[in-house]
Amino acid sequence: MSRRYLGSILAATIAAVIPLAACSTSWAQVLPVAVDGDELPSLAPMLKRVAPGVVNIATRGWAQTRRSPLFDDPFFRRFFDIPNAPRQRQTQSVGSGVIVDADRGYVITNHHVIADADKIVVTLKDRRKISAELMGSDPDTDVAVLKVRPDDLTAVELGDSNVLEVGDFVVAIGNPFGLGQTVTSGIVSALGRSGLGIEAYENFIQTDASINPGNSGGALVNLRGELIGINTAILAPGGGNVGIGFAIPIAMARQIMDQLIEFGEVRRGRFGVQVQDLTPGIAEGMGIDETEGAVVTRVAPNTPAERSGLRQGDVIIAIDGNQVRGAYDIRNKFGVRRIGESFLITVLRDGKKRTLRGVVEQNTQARLAGEDASPYLAGAIIGTVDESSPYFGRVDGVVVIDIERRSRAFANGLRKDDLILSVNGQDVRDPNELRQAALSGGQDSLSLIVRRGNTRIRFVFG
Repeated sequence: MSRRYLGSILAATIAAVIPLAACSTSWAQVLPVAVDGDELPSLAPMLKRVAPGVVNIATRGWAQTRRSPLFDDPFFRRFFDIPNAPRQRQTQSVGSGVIVDADRGYVITNHHVIADADKIVVTLKDRRKISAELMGSDPDTDVAVLKVRPDDLTAVELGDSNVLEVGDFVVAIGNPFGLGQTVTSGIVSALGRSGLGIEAYENFIQTDASINPGNSGGALVNLRGELIGINTAILAPGGGNVGIGFAIPIAMARQIMDQLIEFGEVRRGRFGVQVQDLTPGIAEGMGIDETEGAVVTRVAPNTPAERSGLRQGDVIIAIDGNQVRGAYDIRNKFGVRRIGESFLITVLRDGKKRTLRGVVEQNTQARLAGEDASPYLAGAIIGTVDESSPYFGRVDGVVVIDIERRSRAFANGLRKDDLILSVNGQDVRDPNELRQAALSGGQDSLSLIVRRGNTRIRFVFG
């Protein structure tokens, strides 16, 4: 996967209005201002309104340097007279941001642009430099919000990314390579891109943008100048741009932004449903014509999902009228909602559409301290696979939610986000099943099958 960059977009709009037969390798040098008295289309008027709302961001901070695990050994440090204090290095980065509220001075950008920053400086289009305060940041969606002094600012109007279609023309504005504000154009190449491993919650707009370092956090706007995405990453197998860029839809970014402004963090709740993608084979077996959706495989008891009336076997096809393409879409839609927020769920049940009302509630995810199941798991916190898990909708098991670095579980090789599939040969789906399976083998031995990313690992202790 590529590094995160941000950015621009291609330059093919003019070709749509100029007959190809009239083009040559030097057409750009001889284009007239008008043809038959009609002016050629130009993005300049829109950009004059929007460009002042896109800013450059420079940061400076300190980060702990990576070092060998040997440096954590007190005997090693004492023998070589190595100080206990961690070594640090100064970090600098450049990126972009978008003013979304001129009256209050709010700027939205990417989390990775301001991560580890002690000082953040925003440079406006008119070259004014303003110190910025971090209101909040969410690494799971790569969204951050800054606040600057609201002095003669210009905001970019927010659009509706839910109405985007593949083929819509878009314009990207950012600060590639620190060159200064740069504008490029292109189209929406795809919608709802997920499973890329860039963020924990992914629902990207894909575009043929020429995205480069420094553009992260910049604006993706439609031809009306409305903000419809925050540019965030590219796919660059060879290290260079190949015309596959990604932006966070503004509908998703706005929900995160509102919580960051109010709470300084994102407070995620729980719904309590497990799902899997609706495949053509499953659809045929169920006798339905739908080709996209999420099949409910389990409704956890005493959860908002159960109270909404959802049942195992229901096929979720829409949330608040917006199409659900698969299990990952469900996780994204629940993961950005506020606790207490209600929504409408459209499902297929027995071949008929039904509309249910659900609500996201405080996360009461079932958890288990590892030592309560086995001494080999001491220091690990184990929980169910719910909407907050990267494995949601993909595979059953229980997740290592957290783990103490100096614990026995960590020393035994377990890591945060590991998915435990089976214990002592028994498949497990919740912490209670894990505990029962672990105790069935006694306290002197333990066998685990763990999934880490796309790899399965077998652990045998005792």
